[in-house]
Amino acid sequence: MGKIHIMDHPLIQHKIGIIRRTETGSRDFRTLISEIAMLMCYEATRDLDLVDVEVDTPICKTTVKELKGKKMAVIPILRAGLGMVDGMLTMVPAAKVGHIGLYRDPETALPVEYYCKLPKDCAERDVFVVDPMLATGGSAAAAITMLKEKGVKNIRFMCIIAAPEGVKKLSEEHPDVDIYIGAMDDHLNDHKYIVPGLGDAGDRIFGTK
Repeated sequence: MGKIHIMDHPLIQHKIGIIRRTETGSRDFRTLISEIAMLMCYEATRDLDLVDVEVDTPICKTTVKELKGKKMAVIPILRAGLGMVDGMLTMVPAAKVGHIGLYRDPETALPVEYYCKLPKDCAERDVFVVDPMLATGGSAAAAITMLKEKGVKNIRFMCIIAAPEGVKKLSEEHPDVDIYIGAMDDHLNDHKYIVPGLGDAGDRIFGTK
């Protein structure tokens, strides 16, 4: 069963407090989103398997720890998820990056795929799906379903701010996926925005309205 991890690190909480502020501009917002993703990546990878490897130091031979086996992939959900990629790659430079694009059908309100490009060996990697906001959970659940249909088995989801409604939907549809959350907010409003939230993450990252 997947677990729900709510980050309690003081640096993560401090930086989330800054990105919530209306007066935080796009440049600072982008920097902070990347920094939060980096700190969350550090926390979310603490259970990755290690293996002993013998190396030569300038003094002698010794045994060190290295990551075992499977490599990582980071899959942002377009477009806001792009803001988290650089922070993840700062921690794991060897990770491959894929992209999933979804839009909400205005009539059915269901997510529709418009773009999907994954690393060729994605099925053999530990995959982190990233999106700053987990609101209704529809896009995240659809993205993970797409990955599973393409043979990906080891999937984790990472968001900076989540609403309980989105966490409930995602954990019900994908009970095998661990969910990493920077801050759990109160609820969704009538327009499906997270309250208190931070507004539209994509608009704030890219300076669009």
